[in-house]
Formats: sequence, C-alpha cells, structure tokens
Amino acid sequence: MESGGLPCETVVTATMDSTNRAFQPTVVPFLRWAGSKRKLLGKLVPYWGAGHCRYIEPFVGSAALFFAIQPKSALLSDINPDLIQALGVIRHDPAAVYEQARQYPPNKRAFYRLRALDPKALTPIERAARFLFLNRFCFNGLYRTDSKGRFNVPFAAQKTGNLPPWEQFSTAASVLERSTVRCGDFERILRSAVRAGDFVYLDPPYAVGNRRIFRQYGADTFGLSDLKRLGTVLKMIEGRGAHFVLSYAYCREAKEAFRGWSSRRVYTHRNISGFAKHRRRAAELIVTNVSVSG
Repeated sequence: MESGGLPCETVVTATMDSTNRAFQPTVVPFLRWAGSKRKLLGKLVPYWGAGHCRYIEPFVGSAALFFAIQPKSALLSDINPDLIQALGVIRHDPAAVYEQARQYPPNKRAFYRLRALDPKALTPIERAARFLFLNRFCFNGLYRTDSKGRFNVPFAAQKTGNLPPWEQFSTAASVLERSTVRCGDFERILRSAVRAGDFVYLDPPYAVGNRRIFRQYGADTFGLSDLKRLGTVLKMIEGRGAHFVLSYAYCREAKEAFRGWSSRRVYTHRNISGFAKHRRRAAELIVTNVSVSG
C-alpha cells in the first residue's frame, strides 16, 4: 500500500569519496540493468530535496536513483510485467525469493533450463526468483524479448558475480517496502498519479534516428513518436505543480523534443557491445524543471 500523510523529503542518505567525485549510495540495487544510471547518481541526486513529498519513476529498471534517495513514499512503474511482478513479490517476501533463487546452480545449464520455462506457469515466488537469477547471470544485464514476448538474452560468457549478499538484498527490499509498484505505459501511469509536490524521474529507453537502442525490451517498446508523448507529459507534470528530471541520450531528437526546459550535457562511460573492456565516454542530456545550486 502507498503511504499517505508523510512529511516531505529533505535528506539523502549517501556519502562522497575523498575526491568528492564518486557518489556512493548506502543502498544499492539488487538487479543488474543495461543503461543503469548508477554512474550518474552524483549528478542526479542533488535535484531531490526539500518540498518533494513522493518519488515517482515510470521506467524503473534497477531503480538506482530510488535506492540512492530512499524516499519515504514512492510509485515505481514499468511496462515490463516480469520486472514489476518480481519487484512486487520481493517487496513482500524477500527471504522466500532469495532462498528460491539460491536453489538454482549458477551455471549455463540451469540458466537455459530456467529461461525456457513459462513464467506464467510458476508460483509468484518461483517467477520472481527466476527473474532475479536470469538477470544476475544473463549477458550485460539486458532485458530483451523475442516476437512472442519470451526472454531471449543469452547466458553471460564471462563471470558476472553471484547473487547479491543477503544483507545487501534484504536492505534494498526493506526500502522497496515504502513503494507502490504498478505495470503500465508511462503516460497512463503518470496522468493517473502525478500530483503537486511529486518528484518524477524519467529514464526511458533511447530511440535515436529511428534506431532501436540495445536496452529496449521489444520491437515496439519505445520509439521516436514516444519522445513527443514524453514532451507532452512533462508539460502535464509541471502543470500539476510537480517536478521532474529526465535523463536521455544527448542527441538532436531529444534536444528538439525537450526544448523549453533547463537542460545540461553530462558525461558517463558506456560499454560498447556489452564488454567492459570496450568503453567510451558518452554524452547524456539531463532535462528538468528543478532549480539546483552549484
């Protein structure tokens, strides 16, 4: 259930390292996610502050910013039903999901056996544990489906690490308890939910020059027409007295779609072809109606 009547947020629990360059959140996501903004948290967190009463994220992914901020009230949503189902079950019964996921051998054979299962034929605990396991051991934390909606990302050839330690997993799950999770299209969710005092963070899949970007779920997940819808939704958010921060690829399409609001170009390192040894410095665009100092 969503909490009500809570005081507005004023504090972010996190630390900076001795060089004051790397943001180190005290709670980290338990999912791997292609396109995660973990490397941009130091630039994103300052937008959250006094006067924000609820956090909303309609393209939730691994929820890196949510876990860094640890709001007292949140609405997390996504169009991905497997992701939302897993978050909902983990929020209510993290121990059962974790114990079930630990039963699966962390090897290629177990991965493909689980991948071949129909998640709708599993219990809620089994389905969430399957999602967690496949996410931890698939290639580059991708979520991709075939034309029939079946998860088809291959097993990671290189070591991705095991399941997160129980303490880390349970701590994140306890923060997740403060949220409501919903599955649906970003525009429908936001139009039905946004109210004055909300803080909305949007990190949609990238659609540049009619090309699908590597982290899209399926063929029709997010395209250039959705950028126009997104621009209209930003006007709605502002009109209701709420704040937003949007992160997107720095490109002509985004600059045109989101002109009229404050924006800045920031840089991060992005893997090429999913391999850490092939990295490049990539520009991203942050668009917002929030004023921050510094």
